[in-house]
Amino acid sequence: MSQQVSIPTALCLPAPDIEALIRGLMIAAMPRIFVNPGRQFALYPSDTSSNVLSTEQHYRSNFLPIAQKSLAELGSETVSIKAWARCELCQVLDESEPLDFLPHLTVWTKEALQQTLSKRGNIFLAYLRVYRLPQPLKIPVNPNPRFVPLPQSLTVTQATPVLNNTFFEQRCCQMQERQPPLHPELEELESALALLSATNPVAEELDQCIRIFLGWSSNQTAKRIDSDLAWIQKIAEVGNSSEGQEFEKLVRRSLIKLGFTNSNSNPKASLDPQATGGAGGIDFYCEKPYPVVGECKASKKESVPNSVTAQLIHLGHTHLGKAEFDRAIKLIVAAGPLTPPALQAAIENQMNAIRPETLQRLVKLQAQHKNSIDLLELKLCLQQAPFGLADDKVDSYIDKVNKDIKLRSHLVQLVKTFLENTGLDQAGVDALYGAYFGSNPPQPLQLREMHEILIELSSPLTGYVGRIKESDWRSDRFYFLRNLQVD
Repeated sequence: MSQQVSIPTALCLPAPDIEALIRGLMIAAMPRIFVNPGRQFALYPSDTSSNVLSTEQHYRSNFLPIAQKSLAELGSETVSIKAWARCELCQVLDESEPLDFLPHLTVWTKEALQQTLSKRGNIFLAYLRVYRLPQPLKIPVNPNPRFVPLPQSLTVTQATPVLNNTFFEQRCCQMQERQPPLHPELEELESALALLSATNPVAEELDQCIRIFLGWSSNQTAKRIDSDLAWIQKIAEVGNSSEGQEFEKLVRRSLIKLGFTNSNSNPKASLDPQATGGAGGIDFYCEKPYPVVGECKASKKESVPNSVTAQLIHLGHTHLGKAEFDRAIKLIVAAGPLTPPALQAAIENQMNAIRPETLQRLVKLQAQHKNSIDLLELKLCLQQAPFGLADDKVDSYIDKVNKDIKLRSHLVQLVKTFLENTGLDQAGVDALYGAYFGSNPPQPLQLREMHEILIELSSPLTGYVGRIKESDWRSDRFYFLRNLQVD
């Protein structure tokens, strides 16, 4: 278990420097005083008035937008503390020490270092092991330029390091041996992507991949981003508008995202996400893993008339033939309520009508937890009564999948916590099963069920826990690899 640490003070550093430390862009700080190795403190963000040069001159150009953003977030009455740190080493640099290596391993310019050295006479260069706080701590502004007493001691653990041990030691070695960065071009690209990631999921996904490669993030803590979330979040909005063609394209993209395919070249019975069925065409048609045929109706306030259900039957028979249409899952995605005749027709013809919000929830779950939607289970759901208004039964299926994911997340956390508490490297199934009942479990489990789920979680395609396989399944041992995050 991560040891708890009580921290009574915070070290004042310029807000941009702290942001760079939290992002893993550097491991060094230039405090105003010598910091004893081993000392632990929170990181208090201050303005850059202590810097000799302007912000534009003090920080490297690729970091400047981040520096400016961090300064703009400073409050006039309170500050937000996001991390704490432990000093691993503090060097004293004077005029005899060449500083050329530092700009390549930090966010400071060469001019900033030279001017700071000239003004102070020397530079205290502190190597900081930084840990994120679970939640930011807001405290009143304190003008002290060095150490600030906290209103209450902060109790923290080492559970969330910015850099893991291997990468931190590698960065320390680079600093001490004056080695240049291994991938300067990628670091430049990451800085540019960081500015776009707040509004662009594609940039955020690439940014995280680069950060993992550079060692600034780890697979254990990296948030899983799916670039499709940008359009998935628009399904309900567009479905409740008058943009019928755009909604049809989004529904087609949704079905593809869920895993449906269609090799049919007939544009009147297609799943092409860049096209629509057009006049006389089916709004969407899936071939594999089973046929799904359907109509979309985006609207702000309009009800869904019986002509929509009649059209689905007519177009289905026309383009697919009666036999193929009869065996297909029939789906209507519409924002408005079905009129009584339309609802009766949907029930009699085993059609499922769902709202755009339900489709969005289904596809969003698939994006957040890849392949969590089992299309054959979804088929069983859609084949069962009640027909007509089908939101409740689809929502029940989504709730079941969420429940399964939460159980798996709980088991991953159980392995992690058990190993931390016992100091072991691996844990047997029996020991984990015994610990499960004291872990506030989400549901009862049999021993064999737990073992099967742990095997699933240890698959190379999932990789949440590792497995040491023995000749007898009850002798298998498991160890923690990475968290399974549940939103």
